[in-house]
Amino acid sequence: MAASASTPHTTDFPAEGRCSYYVEKKKRFCRMVVAAGKRFCGEHAGAAEEENARKRILCPLDPKHTVYEDQLAKHLKKCNSREKPKPDFFIQDINAGLKDETEIPEQLVPISSLSEEQLENLIKKLRKASEGLNSTLKDQIMSHPALHDALNDPKNGDSATKHLKQQASILGNIEKLKLLGPRRCFVEFGAGKGKLSHWVDIALKDAEKVHFILVEKVTTRFKANGKHRKKNSVFERLQIDIQHLCLNKIPLLSKEKLPVVGIGKHLCGVATGT
Repeated sequence: MAASASTPHTTDFPAEGRCSYYVEKKKRFCRMVVAAGKRFCGEHAGAAEEENARKRILCPLDPKHTVYEDQLAKHLKKCNSREKPKPDFFIQDINAGLKDETEIPEQLVPISSLSEEQLENLIKKLRKASEGLNSTLKDQIMSHPALHDALNDPKNGDSATKHLKQQASILGNIEKLKLLGPRRCFVEFGAGKGKLSHWVDIALKDAEKVHFILVEKVTTRFKANGKHRKKNSVFERLQIDIQHLCLNKIPLLSKEKLPVVGIGKHLCGVATGT
């Protein structure tokens, strides 16, 4: 844990009904709601003296959160990261590319572990594979008026400003390509909280028949799409790795037959190399 719960912080106090654990890394108190009569949320309950007798362990399905050891069996039945029935649009490795069993190693290794000779051979292979490709990319840093007020908010920190500039530039580029308009479906890959789709929706204002499909492989808190209640915009979340995502089998796309615009701000992993 980042800091002791008993450390005094005279410049700030936990909000009423919120956790009293001070998160040193974020320089603020935890904002999770606590149970009646408790000072700490479930995640930080180990910091409370009265809870010390019960041990919290990492969830085996998702180590990003913890659970009481004596309640593990119950938790595994309802954990958001538990195995769920596969939807029709899940097709194993549909976007993983062709596999040549003679070339693909059984186990991936980090580049840092390669010898100098192996690294030189890898560079030669990459150069040979990229011969003839137009690999010169030009920066197209743009902006969009939809984010003007947010970008000029004096409360922004460095991190918030960085993300807003990136989102504004993406919107500017989408508009330049004439893809920002009504009667289409925006599919945000690696959506996270859905902030990019949020700003696309703001930029489109009252455009008719706009749909958003937000694709993210992990459970996400504080989702931005929950704020949208416009009658002309429809938001749908799919929790799936794009490695296994078949767009043709998503009910919304097959039913509405709208043009699809793929967007994303941060993507990595299988199926993101093309």
